[in-house]
Amino acid sequence: MASSPKSSHTPLRPGLGTESSVSVVRTALAAVLVVLGIVWMAVYLNVAQDGKSLTWMSDLMRWNFLVGFALIFVGLAVAAHPATPLGRGRGVVVGMLGCFLVGLVWIVVYYITGQDLSVPLVRNLGQYNLMVGIGFMAVGFVYATHWE
Repeated sequence: MASSPKSSHTPLRPGLGTESSVSVVRTALAAVLVVLGIVWMAVYLNVAQDGKSLTWMSDLMRWNFLVGFALIFVGLAVAAHPATPLGRGRGVVVGMLGCFLVGLVWIVVYYITGQDLSVPLVRNLGQYNLMVGIGFMAVGFVYATHWE
């Protein structure tokens, strides 16, 4: 009985071929989106919130937080792809647990401190802090779907 030769290369992920390499473009895009979200909210809180400069941004008011956190969440979700360092091996666990813990800590800090906290972001968001915490946890579930 003749045995068939076994392939030395097995696909790591369906559709990625025999070798899965790190995509520098996707990794850079994920990092840029996260940094852009952080910078967006920092500029709004420190420069545009008073309404004297960057009036187009101050006119958006609380929508600036949605834009900032959406950029962060999309950046983290892009980083969950298997072609990025966070989307493979131990990186998936780090990304998943990191997002879960950040979301949990965000909600716990909001509940413990109430709205008396002097951190401008938490104070300005009010009840929307719950959505931010749940958003981080939702991104954690994106990582969980890539865990093997």
